[in-house]
Amino acid sequence: MIKRYWQKGGKQKRIVVISAIILLILLFFLRDDYQPALLFVRKYIFLVLLAGIFLAFTLTKFRSALNAGRRILILLGIVAFFAAGWFFGWKMELYQFMQTYNVFNNLNLVEINELPLTQNERIQPYNNIVTMAYESIGETQEVSPPQLVRVDSTNQWTMAVQPAKEYMWQRMNDNTEELFTVASTSPFPRFSDKSRVPVTFAIGESLAFSRNTYNAVVQRFNFFQLFTMEPSEVFYMKDDSGKWVQVVSLIKWKGFFFPYPSYGGVMVIEAGEHDFGDYLERIAIGMGTYISPEDTQKHPFLTRQNTLNERVSRLQAQSLQFLGGFTDPLPWNMETAVKIPDLKDDENQQPFVTDFNFEGMDVNAFSGLYHWFGLEPIGEERTSLAFSVLVPADGTDALYYYNHAAKKEGLAGVSAMPLKVIESKKEYDWSVNKPVEFRPFVKKIAGRKRLFVLSTIAAKREDSKKFDGAATPDLALIDLEYRDVIWVDAKHPSNWETTILDQLGETWKASEGLSDQDLYPNKLEIDVQPSQVLDSLNIVPISEDILEKVNDSLN
Repeated sequence: MIKRYWQKGGKQKRIVVISAIILLILLFFLRDDYQPALLFVRKYIFLVLLAGIFLAFTLTKFRSALNAGRRILILLGIVAFFAAGWFFGWKMELYQFMQTYNVFNNLNLVEINELPLTQNERIQPYNNIVTMAYESIGETQEVSPPQLVRVDSTNQWTMAVQPAKEYMWQRMNDNTEELFTVASTSPFPRFSDKSRVPVTFAIGESLAFSRNTYNAVVQRFNFFQLFTMEPSEVFYMKDDSGKWVQVVSLIKWKGFFFPYPSYGGVMVIEAGEHDFGDYLERIAIGMGTYISPEDTQKHPFLTRQNTLNERVSRLQAQSLQFLGGFTDPLPWNMETAVKIPDLKDDENQQPFVTDFNFEGMDVNAFSGLYHWFGLEPIGEERTSLAFSVLVPADGTDALYYYNHAAKKEGLAGVSAMPLKVIESKKEYDWSVNKPVEFRPFVKKIAGRKRLFVLSTIAAKREDSKKFDGAATPDLALIDLEYRDVIWVDAKHPSNWETTILDQLGETWKASEGLSDQDLYPNKLEIDVQPSQVLDSLNIVPISEDILEKVNDSLN
């Protein structure tokens, strides 16, 4: 059709040329709008090609068919083909099954013989942080999703105070002018004073058009990255020079048969107000500095940090279901098949970002932030802890796992914990209070490392869909081996181990045959006898001459 139109004359040729130029310009400047379609083709390239070949073949047969009956059979065959593909691929999750198997085959699996200790335990759960942040802002503002990152050697919840999505005028004209940064180890996060950092970002998650973080990052991609890279979570942290930057985690899709997501590096966006020149740069080639996974280790502020997308780490953890082989997760096997337990009353599911300390362990792993998963057997009624999985949160190519099931430790899993907590405090009104986020707590107590899970009790109004921030959070530690709940004081973390020993020390001593030295290795015991007290005094004996003189003077 275009060829016939082209041959009509010069005017038509000019229209075709101008239209082609306009189309190319639109394709260049609007690539952030159609990039999701390119990603869809990349994610399902195998299925798209398979469906295309099948359609081309069947439509050829359809055209060459001489009678209506044969054509109807071909059409029914096309419908049956796509219905079967939907049922087995989507409904039965076979596509995800194969995708997860590809992830497993490309994992750098490292089995560890002991769990690392935890440090810098965070007190407040994710949703409490969100609620308290919204209690500290105005009507036309909102906060970006909080992220737990390392800032100046401490773990902080960081989030941007940005124009709200409901107010289009602010999204087009205002900048992100402020960050919240609160200590994760504090039971009472303050959203004032030093916790409010004045910093300007002209590119933000809620801003409109070219100033939107997603749009700016996609515009920065080269031609091939448009098909393979996907912006995801946004983190706010300090770079190596001490300046606040916006770090966008990238997902890279790999593989031809059943492509799978992996860590694709980050895009770093610097702070500052942008002028007209920056505007032209944004709409033309986007904004940000790309740092590949291989170059991440060259930037200290990105190491031992939290920049990994949770979608990627969840798929990696779930892929451990193939430790027993390709067929093990199938219904007739399932000897080592596992799942990530998602608790229905918890609004923030695994993974939980945890600070682990690998010092003194025979494994080449850094001490810092990890995504922790507690995997359980796949059946709903089985609630034991099968694996502890630690995925480096900075995207390091490794996955560390500890096989509790193989060691026959008999630990209870995360999904069994809510009932333990509820049972231990029957006087609570559990219709408006929920134990949430059962995150790991590993300490060396009574001679060996012991695994607990730490849970915060979050309040929830009956008519509310979200948890409400607690001013004084109640904390519960659950011993996964003895199934006992220890209530600890959120304001005095240094006393937690003492509280544990006071409650479980005698039980451990009787059950494990421990001595007092095992329970209290640092306790200073002084057994002093009365005679020793007298002997320790410097008593000088009185001579007989002195006694006589004293008596004479008295007389």
